[in-house]
Amino acid sequence: MLKKCLLLVCDGLGDRPIEALGNLTPLEAARTPNLDSFAAKAECGVMVALGRGKRPGSDTSHLAILGYDPAVCYSGRGPIEVAGIGLKLQDGDIAFRGNFGTVDDKLVIKDRRGGRIRDVGPLASAVDGMAVEDVSFLVKPGTAHRAGVVMRGKGLSDAITDADPHEAGVPVHHVQAKDDTPQAKKTARVLNEFMRKAYEVLRDLPFNADRQQQGQIPVNFLLLRGPGQYRAIEPFASRYGMSGCCIAGGGLYKGIGALLGMELIEAPAATGLPDTDVRAKFEAALAALASHDFVFVHVKAADSLGEDGNYEGKKAFIEKIDQAAAVLVQRLPQDVLFVATADHTTPCALCAHSADAVPVMFSAPGVRADSVKTFGERSCASGILGMMSGLDVMPHILNLLGRLALIGA
Repeated sequence: MLKKCLLLVCDGLGDRPIEALGNLTPLEAARTPNLDSFAAKAECGVMVALGRGKRPGSDTSHLAILGYDPAVCYSGRGPIEVAGIGLKLQDGDIAFRGNFGTVDDKLVIKDRRGGRIRDVGPLASAVDGMAVEDVSFLVKPGTAHRAGVVMRGKGLSDAITDADPHEAGVPVHHVQAKDDTPQAKKTARVLNEFMRKAYEVLRDLPFNADRQQQGQIPVNFLLLRGPGQYRAIEPFASRYGMSGCCIAGGGLYKGIGALLGMELIEAPAATGLPDTDVRAKFEAALAALASHDFVFVHVKAADSLGEDGNYEGKKAFIEKIDQAAAVLVQRLPQDVLFVATADHTTPCALCAHSADAVPVMFSAPGVRADSVKTFGERSCASGILGMMSGLDVMPHILNLLGRLALIGA
């Protein structure tokens, strides 16, 4: 009997036929003997994370695949990002994604990434704990120039505009309330004052004086975007009665795991980039199955390569995933259900997400394997499962694990 599940989500894996690849997608053109061996023992189909004709973001699609309806649970990317870097959220907090950047004395943005600064720890420490009125601000460094910011206080709202205009050469946006509520007006007022005070602190830091003496630009402003008001989400373990963990390189995906109460497991050299060590993630997943019922593994770079229009690079990275999957073919326990899919399609022709369906397979001894022999968009479309939504994935996993509740007598 199946007891546990390993869910592999290959970000942006799906694509459209490419003439230079013989009118195959990068997945169809790639050599994938290990994934194909799983498909040959699987129930297969295709999946649209948010439903037909809905173009998914990575955040909303992952929530859906893990069984959390984005229409109910999604409150913006800010809370996910800050959870991914270890900030603990409380009900009512407003969370933001942030960049430490560079502005002139008129607050015109000169560089949104502070000259690609690699470590913003001293900058985050300088403004962490700052208070405006009755609101406190928590600031924690992320990767490179990025940071997570939390507003904590009473009577706040995420119905505000971004401060970050997403381009250089223009002034920082003055944050505005999106509605006439006292909460939105207060949040905008307090946030504008925080950014002003933070600018004055950062501008005068010895850290920036040292940078300028070395011929580097100062990093003097915290550009904020993506506000979201956190509300508690039912933990994965409570919802499904399974202990869960997350293995990912990117902060967004760690954040999804953290919000759902999953243990975050670090894998060596898991970068979220094409140079990521995929085999290390799979090795970590095999080890985690000893102590967890459900292991979620995220692999990112196919999406980035699709956004670059790099179909040869995407094909090569898919082959890298498959080569690493040899350890799963060899060592995955017989009582573990292996599920592989993508969160969305990222066609190289569009260099962006699309609403096209992605392949999905549920592979293990004892499942009703269909006639599909290869893991690809069109091959899986002929599988026994047909077309699923993202919210169908977890119920089907529970069914195969014998964990579904009986409806009726």
